[in-house]
Amino acid sequence: MSRSIWKGPFINMSLIKKLNSTKSVLKTRARNSMLLPQFIGKSIRIYNGKKFIPILVTEDMVGHKLGEFVATRLRVKHKEKKKK
Repeated sequence: MSRSIWKGPFINMSLIKKLNSTKSVLKTRARNSMLLPQFIGKSIRIYNGKKFIPILVTEDMVGHKLGEFVATRLRVKHKEKKKK
């Protein structure tokens, strides 16, 4: 279910403060924040629960949430059976 239109997009206030700073790379754990047009061209490091994954924001990403671009679960790799 999506957020209602009258509320507007959710953006963490600490992320907005970091956006106005002069740092080239933003580090955040706010995976539920939505990407705004102000983020285009910025490099953001998003926390996946273990480490920070770098992402460069493009125009296609605007309107999506930060968590959509970083996977939190590892892919399962099953062992291959040896042939005799």
